[in-house]
Amino acid sequence: MKQSIKSVLPISMLQFARNTYDAVRRIPEFPSAYFHPWRRESIRRLAELRNIHKGKRAFIIGNGPSLRQTDLTKLKNEITFGMNRIYLIFPGMGFHTTYFSATNDLVIEQFHEDILALPMPKFLAWHSHHHFSPDLQLANIPTFLYTSYTGPRFSSDIRGRVWEGATVTNMTLQLAFHMGIEQVILIGVDHNFKSKGEANKTVVSQGDDPNHVSPNYFGKGIRWQLPDLDTSEIGYALARDAYQKTGREVLDATIGGKLTIFPKADYNSFFK
Repeated sequence: MKQSIKSVLPISMLQFARNTYDAVRRIPEFPSAYFHPWRRESIRRLAELRNIHKGKRAFIIGNGPSLRQTDLTKLKNEITFGMNRIYLIFPGMGFHTTYFSATNDLVIEQFHEDILALPMPKFLAWHSHHHFSPDLQLANIPTFLYTSYTGPRFSSDIRGRVWEGATVTNMTLQLAFHMGIEQVILIGVDHNFKSKGEANKTVVSQGDDPNHVSPNYFGKGIRWQLPDLDTSEIGYALARDAYQKTGREVLDATIGGKLTIFPKADYNSFFK
């Protein structure tokens, strides 16, 4: 019977091989990811943000349709992390999130001007930095995180490499941990998409977006990638364990969400 490599090699050897392959793939990125002026400035900023919110709670706001059923006005005085095109609903919220993050290259490529205009601190994947004018002053650049697609891990200190885990939510969970957040509450992380197809496949929207909070989130003509829910769950499980090991927690207060990795919580119970 033909045996697979996985059945023959010890797990430690397989992991070593994966890590080596991942490291080799990242070699071309390495110099600029640590020594480019924008990254040096980003690392300096991230050092200042280390444990800045130690012991506090924060809400990570996804972009699922469930946000339409969630009273976001209750979050006005909370620490909040918004992601991707969350800014489309800021007018209805009556405020903007405390922080903003994005990792997907298609999102940043198509909406980098919108992102740059946002007033809050912005955290973006380093691989997207070429979408911004090289003439930007250091004071005006977003904070760039050196993210990768491979080599699953949870980084408690995000000045180095950060695994994306197939969703910006995973990067944001690592960002919140770095800032010292003790309790993260997820909302709008529906983990459920009406659009089906091959994970990570790039498609062009043909009409209103049924998968996100706003119909023009990925509206007609916008390119986006189909979700990779399985890889996302690997990242979520790593985040859950990392938080638990340090006496912290991640709770899922998404209304009707399909994610089962984190303990569930009632959104309204946080405001009694």
